[in-house]
Amino acid sequence: MLVGLDLDNTIVCYDGLFHRLASERGLIPAGVPPVKEAVRDHLRTVGAEDAWTELQGTVYGERMLEAEPFPGSLEFIRSCVESGVDVAIVSHRTRRPYSGPQYDLHAAARGWLKTAGVTDAEQIGLGSDRVYLEETKEGKLKRIADLGCTHFVDDLPEFLTHAAFPAAVERILFTPSSSPSAGDARAKGAVAIAESWSEIGSQVLGAPTPR
Repeated sequence: MLVGLDLDNTIVCYDGLFHRLASERGLIPAGVPPVKEAVRDHLRTVGAEDAWTELQGTVYGERMLEAEPFPGSLEFIRSCVESGVDVAIVSHRTRRPYSGPQYDLHAAARGWLKTAGVTDAEQIGLGSDRVYLEETKEGKLKRIADLGCTHFVDDLPEFLTHAAFPAAVERILFTPSSSPSAGDARAKGAVAIAESWSEIGSQVLGAPTPR
């Protein structure tokens, strides 16, 4: 078994950070919910797409250490490591933001994983060589195939149902909140649905992982 895991919006939750940073910059009114998609939708509605793009660069770069893990995500990785289940993190993120200050987004991701204890040898202890940061979606798909993943967890149904996704991989869509696109993915019969990391533990490891 080799379990592949997406990073952004799957292991790492950015909801609170997006809302906090957008509020700091005066980009959103008080009524916008503290959810990434709500911040994005508001900015797009008011024609502030450029502000949204720059906000993403800051969140995934300079301010990433402020992001929280989804409940149970780190415990799942720990369970894999402790039980000898091979696990790899495979993420699609450019090295630099599309606009704004040119932070090293790969260094930010590796810094978060180290600080969170994932790649810290004295904590969870996943080897840093088991973290793959691909700059393109095609690179991510190829990495999943080359690694020989038996399972892959991601938050994007359009990625899991991509025509080039390796057919033999068991795909799990992580959808912690109600999402119309989740139903579309389920209808295609290509993915399993999990609303929590405890559910992912049950589906992959045969037992729920603690939250």
